[in-house]
Amino acid sequence: MTTDVKIVEAPDGYQGSGFFATSFDKVVGLARSHSLWPLPFATSCCGIEFMSTMAARYDLARFGSERPSFSPRQADMLLVAGTIAKKMAPVLKQVYLQMAEPRWVVAIGACASSGGIFDTYSVLQGIDRVIPVDVYVPGCPPRPEQILEGILQVRELTHNESLRRRNSSEYQALLASYNIQ
Repeated sequence: MTTDVKIVEAPDGYQGSGFFATSFDKVVGLARSHSLWPLPFATSCCGIEFMSTMAARYDLARFGSERPSFSPRQADMLLVAGTIAKKMAPVLKQVYLQMAEPRWVVAIGACASSGGIFDTYSVLQGIDRVIPVDVYVPGCPPRPEQILEGILQVRELTHNESLRRRNSSEYQALLASYNIQ
């Protein structure tokens, strides 16, 4: 049996005999992208598909997300999977606000993205009406490969995001549009 170990590529920088220098943004981006802590917020069938991404066949752990957190204060990636009722919207927003900053949100499936087939008065027509969403994963329910692709897109976002973006006036305006201070 052979095991292939993949070494993460070093960020761009300067190296010489016994030293390596790069920017702080690149080092933090590399660390963040390989240590996302997901918080599953699963309410229906999409949650079952997410569970399979954590299992051995799809193995989300190989991307540094093997520690699902069920406490918002110890998570930085919110995975909303399934139908969100309007009565649940304030709870979802509270969970989002309790998460560690910086935080990223993935809307998994048609119901979390747009209300799905439930165009009724009681179902929230997309979680982006309550909290900002970084990645949308389509499907009803989406396959585990699609969920993995969505998480890989979040990894790419975290890897390339500037440390100053969260303090920018554009980001503050986005949060203000959601009535988040």
